[in-house]
Amino acid sequence: MPSRQRQPADPPSFSSITDPLMTSTSSSAGQPSGTAPKTRKRLLALLGLTTLLAAAGYGAYYYGVARFHEHTDDAYVNGNLVQLTPQVSGTVVSVNADDTQIVRAGEPVVTLDPADTRIALASAEAALGQTVRQVSALYINNDVLAATVRQREADVARVRDDLRRRTAVSESGAVAVEDIAHARDAVKSADAALETARQQLASNHALTDGAAVADHPSVQAAAARVRDAYLANARNTLPAPVTGYVARRSVQVGQRVAPGNPLMAIVPLDGVWVDANFKEVQLKHIRIGQPVALHADLYGRTVTYHGKVAGFSAGTGSAFSALPAQNATGNWIKVVQRLPVRIALDPAELRAHPLQIGLSMQVDVETKARGDALDATRNATRSAAEPARTTYSTDVFRQYGAEADVEIARIIARNQGQGGEQSAARKRERGGEQTRTRTAS
Repeated sequence: MPSRQRQPADPPSFSSITDPLMTSTSSSAGQPSGTAPKTRKRLLALLGLTTLLAAAGYGAYYYGVARFHEHTDDAYVNGNLVQLTPQVSGTVVSVNADDTQIVRAGEPVVTLDPADTRIALASAEAALGQTVRQVSALYINNDVLAATVRQREADVARVRDDLRRRTAVSESGAVAVEDIAHARDAVKSADAALETARQQLASNHALTDGAAVADHPSVQAAAARVRDAYLANARNTLPAPVTGYVARRSVQVGQRVAPGNPLMAIVPLDGVWVDANFKEVQLKHIRIGQPVALHADLYGRTVTYHGKVAGFSAGTGSAFSALPAQNATGNWIKVVQRLPVRIALDPAELRAHPLQIGLSMQVDVETKARGDALDATRNATRSAAEPARTTYSTDVFRQYGAEADVEIARIIARNQGQGGEQSAARKRERGGEQTRTRTAS
């Protein structure tokens, strides 16, 4: 069979290839020509409306909220650095705390060698005891001298009677003239002895009247020396003035210290505050007592502190710097100044989230509650809205004086004995009898 050959297919024509493109072009050309500009106008109108709404929202937020707030991140935690300094000189024998450790008020932190002060205290106590005994003897001498006066009075009465008897019989010649002369001399001698005894009694009363043994000037002077020695000995132990954390410890065992040398600092973190440095253009509406919201970089935005504006610094930071700015020069450039504003924190929030000195803070002051002008808050006359004046005090050293008084009273009672007390009691009894006699008369 004759083979059948396959005929090649005809190539596609150019018109069949371009037909779909031509069809699409023709279909697009059939739509309205103004659709794209209308869409563009709607988008622009929507954008403008959105912009106007955002501007209106921000304006409402500014006039309702934002304009009543002043914010700064130039704020830092500040607090008291209570210096621990010795009041007497001595050698350090123990240090009972180190940096970062907490100490309680009254706890002994540093101890000095008490050997020398103990010797001085013992000497002063012995001198006080001796003085008390000497003054007690003065009170006892009042009774002794009073008895001497009575004895001299009896002697005077006896020699006068003797002289009177001799004079009565002198005319009969029974008594010699010489005996009468001797009797007159005896009377004069007895009168002189009586006057001497009375002067001695008066002199002793001048040393004892108007005061008991414990109140006698000599005893008080000796007691003052004991008190001074006792305080010097007690001050060898340095207690913590306040409760806080130890910082900047510089004292070492064996070191010789003098009064006033700083040994360490104690920082009470329960009483810290924030110094916020606001620009001078931000201070127009900030007033004492306005509420403040604060955030510490240590805790982030999760912890919010609440405080109040406590006061304004008396000058800007540059005014109190070591080298104040000198603006009277030809190349002067104005620099916006910052004024430190103190912000008091809530103690309960500080206990829950402690803050260390120097930490950075974010401060937001709500200035909606506006009062007088800024200068009025600094007036010397304190208003009712102004917070109470802050007072710092410690009573850990007060016990030294009370303990010294107890020791002095013990030494006086031990050395006074019964003589001074009995003499004072008899003097009170005599005074009462004289008062009753004057009243009866």
